[in-house]
Amino acid sequence: MLEIRYVQPEDKGFWYRLDKHLSEQEFNHKISQKRGYVLLENHIPIGLLRYNLFWDNTPFCTMLFIDWQHQGNGYGKKLMTYWEHDTKSQGYGMLLTSTQVDEQAQHFYRKLGYKDCGGFVIDIPQYAQPMELFFIKSI
Repeated sequence: MLEIRYVQPEDKGFWYRLDKHLSEQEFNHKISQKRGYVLLENHIPIGLLRYNLFWDNTPFCTMLFIDWQHQGNGYGKKLMTYWEHDTKSQGYGMLLTSTQVDEQAQHFYRKLGYKDCGGFVIDIPQYAQPMELFFIKSI
């Protein structure tokens, strides 16, 4: 049985096993603002999605991750579809997400109907990374 729900305080241990980038303050913000989801299979958490509002008015998926042993089973698509429907029901009409150009996720997003819409390079030595590629979708 598959379930997707908003992140809750009791998800903290699971969440930080997959997401090492989020401060505790932001984790609590995701809970209070309902800007994070947990995907459960048979009541066991296996994936997460979190987002912010870009320009304070456009949902921007900042992380989608399915636990390694569950990848390749369509769970990422289910989580993205759920997010799309949830944000649309809140009145939003456009979504953004991104990934680094050296990651395979770019192909996943394109298959879901997201279009390339730009990118940027961070070349500050302590933060340097491959180009970040942005995607956009109308919902």
